[in-house]
Amino acid sequence: MAPKFYKHKLLFDEGISPRKYFPSLNNRYDIKHIKHDLHKEGSTDKDIYVIACKQKRIIITYNIGDFRKLVAQSKDAGVIEVTQGLTPKQIDTKLNALLSRSSAKSLYGKYTPLARAESLKK
Repeated sequence: MAPKFYKHKLLFDEGISPRKYFPSLNNRYDIKHIKHDLHKEGSTDKDIYVIACKQKRIIITYNIGDFRKLVAQSKDAGVIEVTQGLTPKQIDTKLNALLSRSSAKSLYGKYTPLARAESLKK
């Protein structure tokens, strides 16, 4: 049985396209972009993680770097890594599918990869 719909709160990292390129996600979820909405471009991964924790958001990023080490520090944020090479439309579809089948707390306190189908076969 699929979990009840939960309106996840997302925080797009600087490298992710502006949220206007993700119509399905924008219609269903609470999205903020670190650069375009919060005007915090150039922030360190640690600073972004602190913002995500304070706002109880899931970070969406291409650059997993320091986030992978930080994510276990708190149950108030999570990190989803988007594979390079996915188009905004593919990200919109795949991320929407992942979030739709995720419960309120299932993505917090952990790292979750969002890979291309070809990457999953390897």
